Amino acid sequence: MNDELNLWPDDSPNNGSNADYRPSITIYPPVRRSATGDEPAPAAAVLVCPGGGYRMQAPHEGRPFAQLFAIHGIVGVVLRYRVDPDRFPAAYSDAARAMRILRARAGEYRIDPDRFGIMRFSAGGHLASPVATQPDLHHDPHDDLAGDVSCRPDRVILGYPVISMLEDAHVGSREALLGPAYDPALARQLSSHLRVDASSPPAFLFHTADDEAVPVMNSLLYAQACARHGVPAELHVYEHGRHGVGMALDDPRLAPWTSALVGWLGAWRG
Repeated sequence: MNDELNLWPDDSPNNGSNADYRPSITIYPPVRRSATGDEPAPAAAVLVCPGGGYRMQAPHEGRPFAQLFAIHGIVGVVLRYRVDPDRFPAAYSDAARAMRILRARAGEYRIDPDRFGIMRFSAGGHLASPVATQPDLHHDPHDDLAGDVSCRPDRVILGYPVISMLEDAHVGSREALLGPAYDPALARQLSSHLRVDASSPPAFLFHTADDEAVPVMNSLLYAQACARHGVPAELHVYEHGRHGVGMALDDPRLAPWTSALVGWLGAWRG
């Protein structure tokens, strides 16, 4: 049975301007059985954030991946976060709040709080990378867990991600997140390849070389930053493929990428 939890109380100003995207999480427990009949050990968990240019969220980048993780013994969690016209730090606060709630309630959901990943696609990829590289960038005043519970992930998974708000930026995502008249200093702060350091979590990246919406340079910049700081990273770049392929089940050349992802998670997922 899947649990759905709203991130903020009913009267919170953080519920957003778009009723279709009230911040929430949906939890998909892992498919697992104990051979002895005992309670299964706590599992790893991955928070999945669909892309959509900070204007919507693509369903094929949410539940299918949570279900994939559940099949492999991982708690899959899909985040619904605020979008345009809600600007930064709205979506960041939602992602950070989701991570903190799940860590705070780890016992209830049989989650290992030390094995917590975050997965993002496209603009959702941009949402993941600041949480991974700058977990204390913003503490929302309405988040009663901020300062007490960490939102830093232990793994980060980035599918055709928006990384840079400067060069090679996806202009639509930048405008939806920061507004047309954005602050260049904030854009630089949110360019996550500039914020990777030795403490950043290991990363898995997937992109296509001819992505016309989000240039592959975004993934290359992040992978390069990981290499520069000694952060373990696995990068998969495929020669052809449209933006937003999700699992790419209709493309036999790209479909193996999810098997590579499961393999990368390896022993970490238990």
